[in-house]
Amino acid sequence: MNRPEPNLKAAEQATPVMAQFFEAKARQPDALVFFRMGDFYELFFDDAVRASQALGITLTYRGKHAGADIPMAGVPVHAAEAYLAKLIRAGFKVAVCEQMEDPAEARKRGSKAVVRRDLVRVVTPGTLTEDSLLDARGANRLAAVAMRAGQAALASVELSTGEVEVLRLEKATLGPALAAFAPSELLVPDRLFADPESAAQLKAAPGCTQPLPSALAEPAAAEARVKRLYGVETLDGFGGFSPAEVSALGLIAAHLETTQAGRIPPLRPPRRAEGTEAMAIDPATRASLEIDRATSGAREGSLLGAIDRTVTAPGARKLADRLARPLLDPARIAQRLDAVERLLEARPLRRELRAALKGSGDMARALSRLVLGRGGPRDLGALKAGLRTGEAVCALALAAAEPLQPLPEEIAQALEALDPHRAPTLAAFAAKLEAALAPDLPALPRDGGFIAAGFRPELDQARALRDDSRRVILQLEADLAAEAGQPLKIRHNAVLGYFVDATAKQAEALLRPPLNARFIHRQTTANQVRFTTTALAELDARIAQAAERALAIELQAFEDLRQEAQALAPALQAAAEALAVLDVAAALAEWAEEAGAARPVVDDSLVFEAEAARHPVVEAAVRREGEAFTPNDCRLDGAGEVCARLAVVTGPNMAGKSTFLRQNALLAVLAQAGCFVPAKRLRLGVVDRLFSRVGAGDDLARGRSTFMAEMVETAAILTQATPRSLVILDEIGRGTATYDGLAIAWAAAEHLHDHNRCRALFATHYHELARLEGRLAHVCNLSMRAREWNGELVFLHEAAPGAADRSYGVQVAKLAGVPAAVVARAREVLDRLEREPGSPTRLDDLPLFATAAEPAAPAFRPGPSPLEAALKDLDPDSMSPREALDALYRLKALA
Repeated sequence: MNRPEPNLKAAEQATPVMAQFFEAKARQPDALVFFRMGDFYELFFDDAVRASQALGITLTYRGKHAGADIPMAGVPVHAAEAYLAKLIRAGFKVAVCEQMEDPAEARKRGSKAVVRRDLVRVVTPGTLTEDSLLDARGANRLAAVAMRAGQAALASVELSTGEVEVLRLEKATLGPALAAFAPSELLVPDRLFADPESAAQLKAAPGCTQPLPSALAEPAAAEARVKRLYGVETLDGFGGFSPAEVSALGLIAAHLETTQAGRIPPLRPPRRAEGTEAMAIDPATRASLEIDRATSGAREGSLLGAIDRTVTAPGARKLADRLARPLLDPARIAQRLDAVERLLEARPLRRELRAALKGSGDMARALSRLVLGRGGPRDLGALKAGLRTGEAVCALALAAAEPLQPLPEEIAQALEALDPHRAPTLAAFAAKLEAALAPDLPALPRDGGFIAAGFRPELDQARALRDDSRRVILQLEADLAAEAGQPLKIRHNAVLGYFVDATAKQAEALLRPPLNARFIHRQTTANQVRFTTTALAELDARIAQAAERALAIELQAFEDLRQEAQALAPALQAAAEALAVLDVAAALAEWAEEAGAARPVVDDSLVFEAEAARHPVVEAAVRREGEAFTPNDCRLDGAGEVCARLAVVTGPNMAGKSTFLRQNALLAVLAQAGCFVPAKRLRLGVVDRLFSRVGAGDDLARGRSTFMAEMVETAAILTQATPRSLVILDEIGRGTATYDGLAIAWAAAEHLHDHNRCRALFATHYHELARLEGRLAHVCNLSMRAREWNGELVFLHEAAPGAADRSYGVQVAKLAGVPAAVVARAREVLDRLEREPGSPTRLDDLPLFATAAEPAAPAFRPGPSPLEAALKDLDPDSMSPREALDALYRLKALA
């Protein structure tokens, strides 16, 4: 359908209200404009059409512009967040145009004056701060990518917590870095899409990708924007940033300037990191290992879901971040493990700590909303709860029956940030919030009732007048009756307000001195005479204004507390971070106790030695079924000194090869994230890059078959793995012909052994690969054991030295429910194939068993044929139809 578009050039002839809309739309042409009109946000023209389709709301037509009906759609203000969430998930940007004054204020400028409106924010996926629009236990990052002189940089901001990071990395490692940060919104200079390597990594990135003009990434302009964002004259205080890093930060600063309408979020100084600080895990590996999401997309069934015992939302986000980016520094890993170990030992204290943390709220996100002007009384309540929890945690640590001394460094730093004696300003602010806030807090400041009695005396008076007006009136009535010496009544109507109602007889005394100086005549009716007094007139005005005054005092108190919180933002952010760190350490200790996990030893060697290791997710699943998980050992040495660096894993389907491969990869992730591991013992030499090629799947969107997708991932591993990497490969080459697949698998194993020289587990059904153990210096065989018992196949799930003798594929088909006739026929065919020679060529004679030869010189190639030469000389764009037809006949003759 043809969507109606506003004629922006005709805005001068529009009504004043529509002129405001046109101005807002011109400032944000690519966003849907939520235009505030009373209790609704209205959308007009094409915005209304698109929003009605996305939200399923009614599209109407009212009024005219440039001779055409104006399409309209609207959503109630009180329900706007739910509609916003749906639009953001559908990929829209939304510009919110608010009323900036009360209609009563506008009327003071004239009866036809229009309420002032202005854009207050632009809502995009990476700039959300509202709890209702966010996953409380997941991060919501805005990221930006820039490249300068071959150097890449990735900047990231979590607007809801104020955390800012910037990474310098190689172009080839951009994909794993984006997968680790998992931004909700990614800002990219449009010129980067012209580079195929960069474009492929950007398109694979999670979240919404937002191309921006490349001019915004120019270092000089970017540096100026970052300085404005932080209010500094130089960036030297943050460390020396490269031009690429400045460009990435500048893109984020430009986006925040556009979307936040001048409000500066409480951002921490940018933390500069190298791309080599964390284990690189590419998107395919991350998905294969189901680190933070299962293949279904749910948290349940993932590694994160299996080990998460955090009791706070910030703690859950912190744990997810640690699993997403395991460390490479053994010293920093040891600091995390020290904290977990100490809390594992101090069981009573750990339980008290976790109980206290449950009431801490989400300080970081509450602070962000308050600073951005989107917060409410409940956000102040979250700050109060967090600060009080911090004080309680410090008291617990001091009074613990099992003292934590000497304190692990991570716990010591957290307690220091929370200690009220070390941060007296925070303690004073917590006390003020305690005194200021009522027990039950509304969501919005305009709802009132959130300031406690006694905090502001003038508020107590206004509330008393508002709530006890009847009592106050009766008291004044009694005072006036006593002064007049006769009974009087105070009444109220819409015309006079409050007045003294007297009979004609009573009025005689009130009209004579000295009472006539006190009682002022207002009105005489047939039977009554009405008076007022100065005190009654003032009381009437005060009662009428009491509710408005009470709310105004509360709003001012809220603003004072909000500004104080903003001034204390760095200290509050540090306290929030400390609570999250303690929650993670206590949660990991809790899980370690439940799972019987052990502390790993992480060092700079190239070994991988796991004893009695288990898969944390699978073990949890089988335990729920009341069964036991079979642990397994695994030993690899990249140097080839202690044991082999590459293990060929064979065995039948369903025997547990994939589980065995994945569990060892997950042990590396857990250990370097600072977690205990489900094993009796683990010694791990730091893994710089983790690769997993497990499972089959096509990529139809990119035109890739299952085999092609498998080869692309294998190529990435073979070209990027280093001697410090850990690689797990499952059934390489199975998607093509037998000998093709065997040849590819053999050559890949040789390359990993000879060139990459990395630790690797190589699972396969090509039992011929078992011969590599005798041909290559640092290869060993492992097999997943199975036994046939009374015609049935029994899986032992044990990894033992040596190669498997067969794959038991027919038996597995029987277990899967394949019809008996098919199974019987398969047995016949298998028996015949095993009796007959598999090929006229002996396997030992295949070239893949021979030493790799130098590539042959290309054969002689003759020059182009007359037909090819004639075709090359044609210029179709400059030919007329007649010339094209003649050329076609000439080509046909040459053919």
